[in-house]
Amino acid sequence: MKIFYNIKLLAIVSILVFSCNKKETINNTVHQQENNLTNFVDPLIGTGGHGHTYPGATVPFGMVQVSPDNGISAWDWCSGYHHSDSITIGFSHLHLSGTGIGDLTDIRVMPINKKVDLSKSIKTRDDIPFKSRYSHTNEKASPGYYSLFLEDFNIKAELTADVRTAFHRYTFKEEDEQSLVLDLGYTTNWDKTVDSQINIEDKFTISGYRHSTGWAKNQKVFFVIEFSKSIHQYDLYVDKTKHENINSVKGKDVTAQLFFNQVTKNQLNVKVGISSVSIANAKKNISRYNNKFEFDEVKEKAHNSWEQSLSKIEVDTKVDSLKAIFYTALYHSQIAPVVYSDVDGAFRKENDSIVSAKGYTAYSTLSLWDTFRAEHPLLIFLDSHKVADIINSMLAYYENENVLPVWTLYANETNTMTGYHSVSVIAEAYLKGIKGFDINKAYEAMKTTMMQDDRGLNFYKEYGYIPYKLLDESVTITLEYAYNDWCLAQVAKALGKKEDYIYFLKRSEAYTYLFDKETGFMRGKSKDGKSWHEPFDPKFSAHRVHADYTEGNAWQHSWFVPHNVDGLIQLYGSEEVFVKKLEQLFTEDSEITGDNVSVDISGLIGQYAHGNEPSHHIAYMFNKANAPWKTQYWVNEILKTQYNTTPNGLSGNEDCGQMSAWYVFSALGIYPMNPASGEYEIGSPIFDRAVLKITEEIDFIIEAENVSDKNIYIQSATLDGKKLNRSHITHQEIMSGGKLHFVMGASPNKNWGVKN
Repeated sequence: MKIFYNIKLLAIVSILVFSCNKKETINNTVHQQENNLTNFVDPLIGTGGHGHTYPGATVPFGMVQVSPDNGISAWDWCSGYHHSDSITIGFSHLHLSGTGIGDLTDIRVMPINKKVDLSKSIKTRDDIPFKSRYSHTNEKASPGYYSLFLEDFNIKAELTADVRTAFHRYTFKEEDEQSLVLDLGYTTNWDKTVDSQINIEDKFTISGYRHSTGWAKNQKVFFVIEFSKSIHQYDLYVDKTKHENINSVKGKDVTAQLFFNQVTKNQLNVKVGISSVSIANAKKNISRYNNKFEFDEVKEKAHNSWEQSLSKIEVDTKVDSLKAIFYTALYHSQIAPVVYSDVDGAFRKENDSIVSAKGYTAYSTLSLWDTFRAEHPLLIFLDSHKVADIINSMLAYYENENVLPVWTLYANETNTMTGYHSVSVIAEAYLKGIKGFDINKAYEAMKTTMMQDDRGLNFYKEYGYIPYKLLDESVTITLEYAYNDWCLAQVAKALGKKEDYIYFLKRSEAYTYLFDKETGFMRGKSKDGKSWHEPFDPKFSAHRVHADYTEGNAWQHSWFVPHNVDGLIQLYGSEEVFVKKLEQLFTEDSEITGDNVSVDISGLIGQYAHGNEPSHHIAYMFNKANAPWKTQYWVNEILKTQYNTTPNGLSGNEDCGQMSAWYVFSALGIYPMNPASGEYEIGSPIFDRAVLKITEEIDFIIEAENVSDKNIYIQSATLDGKKLNRSHITHQEIMSGGKLHFVMGASPNKNWGVKN
């Protein structure tokens, strides 16, 4: 009996231990899931409204962005997808995140379960025989993964990716035909195919290329597609004509339908590699795993890469919706620029020369007019090596063009938007201590760019500003060149180039020519230097034609003097006058006048337009006029009203990360109003605690004691325990690590942050 009792006791103890261990394992799993930052990311945020984001799969700054296309040509479908839609024509491998111009959507595939006639003329997507309906209830998007159920074909489509390879997994209904359409001809928006090719290489592999023109005038994409099952039949078409008994077709409108041996499984795995260089390089770019089609392994690696990227900033708050907005913003701010060089370093330039990125990774999709403001400053904290690589990519462009890039897409200069903000990005990086590029070569490129005569610089040099009759958008261009000059002057000073410093610093005062004290606005001025562009209406907008301002009006563009806010205040006559005018921006009625109003003017608070980048620094300017509590109020108002967790959660184009980077900085409580200055203006933090991982060993902590939806005003602050009574913090202070502690309250403390 004693032996039996001991055995019974041992069994009970074992069960209890097992139960405790099991419970502990479950609790640990739940805890890990709760702390999994990717759980807070919703790639569908921004896919509605005018956000122009895509929901598909990519990794941080990945070369491939595999995502669904709706097949519609319209402004809100610039990314290929809009949340209001419910039809897809397939999944392509290159997409733009949040831009205002549609391009890419290259190399589109669509799984189907029946034979279709690809010879019919296609004028709109309604004519496409392989389109399918879908429901958002059967759609799932998370960082590095996307799935969609294709209702017309009973197929579950799943997508994931690594840096240069896209992975597809299609689950068909039992006994259904397993087929795939590759369509290189049908295009949307700006993009048009000029030449394409499909090769059936063997039973498991096809390859080819697609050359197109559009926003990128000379875009060449080469591809290789590998399948987990053998092809038992295929149909090839050129310009809607079927070609028999051949294994390669070439032409402007090339399509193929492939039919696969079903074997025993109802799943088809597909792997797609792309390259700007050649089919051979696309093969090199296809990732190799122990198991040829390890979809789940790749999905997990994509998840882990995003988890690592997101964990560089940790925030604490009791409001989960704030975490969702924040981490989705942090996700969106790490989608572009995108890797452009192949695994061997090779990449194609706009002139079709093939070069090698030696010692760096080449990047493209440089939306510099947008991203110099907050996204590039954010990347300095998130990954300084990528910042250096991006600058080396700019310098590679300079080698051929003898000018720095404006807005490059697939290595093509689009010359879209105003200014030369590559100058600003390089200046900020150098002045903030980023290494890994040749500053002497970079300085030569910056100076050469700002001394050339193109894009109105000839007028700018002759008059000190750009007269409105000589060039559209003269006010915006003048103001932005003035900022570019200031950035260049700071680098000249740091390099000991005194004459250049004096020259470009003087040119950076160009804004003074355009300020009209009578109206309080920057205005178009004539060549005589005296008369203004009449008639004048500060609410008037003309989109890109016969306009003095770029995608905006005088209310929105008159504040772009981030390099000398004190000088701008002096033009107004006093801080009081400046603050009154600045606050009027936010309280004025939101009417925009004109027959050709820019669609980019969105996210209006008064005349402040958060949906477009020229407004992004403005709320922080109160700090410079001894009214930091007004910065705190308006920044908090923007955070609350211009972002949410729905597909309409962005008030304007995401623009390759800028809209989201603004949120990331502002939610933390700081913002780089003048990125190259080395200072960050303090706004209104919304998190109880935030940690910036500066290095493995160094953290910078921002705490906001008593913060809430109502407690938005800073009552007091300390930096590493010492009283802080200024409305900015320096880059060096952040990089050194430490703790910035705020005490928040419901009423403004009009003494905090005010200069004596």
